[in-house]
Amino acid sequence: MTGNEGREPYKRLIVFTEVIILVAAHSILFAILWNSQYKESIELPFFRRGNWAMIAIYPILMLALGKVFGIFRLAMARVADLILSFLATLFFVNLLMYFELLLLIRSAYPSIVPLLILFLIECGITAVWFIIVRILNNHVYPPHDMVLIHGDYPADDIVRSMNQRNDRYHIKAKVNINEGMNKVMAAIEEHEAVVISDLPATERNDVVKYCYASGKQLYMLPKLTDIIIRSSEELHVFDSPVLLNKNFGLTFDQRLIKRTMDIVVSCLMIILSSWLMVLIAIAIKLDDKGPVFYRQKRLTRDGKVFRIIKFRSMKMDAEKEGPQLSKKEDDRVTRVGRVIRALHLDELPQVFNVFGGSMSLVGPRPERPEIMQQYKENVPEFYYRLKVKGGLTGYAQVYGKYNTTPYNKLRLDLTYIQNYSLWLDIKCMVQTIKILFEKENTEGIDQDQTTALPKG
Repeated sequence: MTGNEGREPYKRLIVFTEVIILVAAHSILFAILWNSQYKESIELPFFRRGNWAMIAIYPILMLALGKVFGIFRLAMARVADLILSFLATLFFVNLLMYFELLLLIRSAYPSIVPLLILFLIECGITAVWFIIVRILNNHVYPPHDMVLIHGDYPADDIVRSMNQRNDRYHIKAKVNINEGMNKVMAAIEEHEAVVISDLPATERNDVVKYCYASGKQLYMLPKLTDIIIRSSEELHVFDSPVLLNKNFGLTFDQRLIKRTMDIVVSCLMIILSSWLMVLIAIAIKLDDKGPVFYRQKRLTRDGKVFRIIKFRSMKMDAEKEGPQLSKKEDDRVTRVGRVIRALHLDELPQVFNVFGGSMSLVGPRPERPEIMQQYKENVPEFYYRLKVKGGLTGYAQVYGKYNTTPYNKLRLDLTYIQNYSLWLDIKCMVQTIKILFEKENTEGIDQDQTTALPKG
């Protein structure tokens, strides 16, 4: 057993301890702020235990919101993502604490300046802390030497994608399953961890069992059936467990709760963003005198066609050569379009689609019928995404990118459908705020593509 393998069982404990230390540091800073700036401002000052309770709310909110934003993925996520996750957590925690101060201090509006100063100090501490912790973690837990076991599907994209995180993964070799199990097992023994992709069922079972028996870490790119089976309900009807898949999408009560949330949240968004939509409409009209909105046929639940509403961000003749996705450095995008696309504001009118019921706040991103047909020719199961309404945001938007391949997009959306809950919807909506600041999530397809199908 290598030193890295010997320390592996303690990784979760180490990461949890690192996060708790940082949460404790921020809580101490808030305690100092509370005692020096706000404690005496409330009409009926707290006794000692009341002040302790007020201070204790801060770390509780940090841990709860931090779980949503993913601050505990310290050993897995990129440094930039972690810093952004923690800053989003701090922003909303301080915002909620200010609302609480508004309730406690009734005689006058409490000053928000001390909380803003606290937030800026916390931003600096968080950035420095995560850089130091990541360096220490990379020293204690260097990236595993990995081997990729693959089938006939091209494996170069998998190697390239995983090796981009060279602080975490290092695929040093790849072996095609057709080279024989003896060579596969020999390669597994030579490496610390194994990645498997696109293996036939029998061979995959053999590799999984061999890794389990030999104690090798195993990373699996799931098949669609894996995602479906993983969400099964476990039953005990005789002396063996039975897995039940009902396979009919969301239940009636889930759809009712989801629709209620769609109506309430979209109504609020329309009211709060109406002034912004007016400004964007004026800017688009002044830019090239063309129409403000762009309506496009899209597919939602059960293949129903509806017209999605977006702010027009491209030239009026952008699709004279037929339907196609946005490209990198796309010259069809207008000047105003570049700005609203970068800020994701071109999608804002879709709140009317949500309010009207043709879309949901969260769900698979609705595709155009023409592009859906092309995807189905390569991925016949792509229509599985139509078991629920299309969404303004979704699991694939949070964890994927604009140019994610259809098969990977299907895997992400199917994960959402099979594991749906109201909490998952809320989590996706909150995490969408974070991805607004991540450029790679809006990266278009290459210039020689019209869809996100893999080249070659």
